[in-house]
Amino acid sequence: MTIGHAQRLDLEVARKRGRELLAHVDLGRDPLAEQRRASVSTFRVLAENYLTREAAKLRTANKRRAILERAVFPALGDKAVEAIKRSDVVRLLDKIEDDSGPAAADAALSIVRRILSWHEARVDDYRSPIGKGMHRSDREARDRVLNDDEIRALWTSAESFPGSWGAFARLLLLTAARRTELAGMTRDEVSGGLWTLPAERVKNDKQFVLPLSRAAQEIIASISTLDRCRFVFTVDGRRPISGFSKAKVVIDKASGVTGWRFHDLRRTARTLLSRAGVDADTAERCLGHAIGGVRGVYDRHKYEEQMKVAFEKLSNMIDQIVDPTKGKVIQFSA
Repeated sequence: MTIGHAQRLDLEVARKRGRELLAHVDLGRDPLAEQRRASVSTFRVLAENYLTREAAKLRTANKRRAILERAVFPALGDKAVEAIKRSDVVRLLDKIEDDSGPAAADAALSIVRRILSWHEARVDDYRSPIGKGMHRSDREARDRVLNDDEIRALWTSAESFPGSWGAFARLLLLTAARRTELAGMTRDEVSGGLWTLPAERVKNDKQFVLPLSRAAQEIIASISTLDRCRFVFTVDGRRPISGFSKAKVVIDKASGVTGWRFHDLRRTARTLLSRAGVDADTAERCLGHAIGGVRGVYDRHKYEEQMKVAFEKLSNMIDQIVDPTKGKVIQFSA
């Protein structure tokens, strides 16, 4: 085959392809746009690429992947990246906020924003649909602490809360645990008066052993197992409880306590630990907080006995607040 013959064949192929493209245009189709859409990866593929190249370097990589798997991929995972609109993200955040609260929605927004911004920095003609003002939770640090009357109302009305939410609210006060950590509690994590949280469920990615007070153990023992479910708190026998915002509306109505969030119970419990005379270091350890500085580096003692005493003091303090006739309680304001 001569060079001239090959050039004539290439020209014929180009002309044929041109006629095909014109035919598509006559039919109202955009072949170039279709080609671009066909080559665009889904959000799941993009996210996996991001996790491999960037997020794997971060300490929070496992938590980011967990949020994507649980909350984001079901809605956006199979959607082409170029097709994701701001309204799609808003609907995603609405659902997460309804199920798990504004903080969880913001955590998901942060991850999706990072992934799409990363994609934008690598592609010539892509612009992320996520703009300012899409966050759901307050930016300022909260300082809400329930006062004694509110603690008493919340605790005494707990039996009328839907499902296992009454036990859940009381255990948040007794354990000072994070909402998501307690919601995901499994039966095999509780043994011998200890609640052992695996590293993948703890904010600092370190296993945390929390001594349970007698009152906390009694509440856990009173929660019946549903369909042999491994989760202590469940409504369907398959998954841990969710829908915190909706449940809290019912709890507010039953208790008459408003203007608080589940995380405020953790702050309230920490304040009660101080009221009960627990030293600051032990109280911080009860919350799973690391002790900084040289002591945090060299002191590797677990302090489980000190924490056990602290949680019993916390339980007694709550007991006295709920029933003031059992002892003198110093009132404090929210």
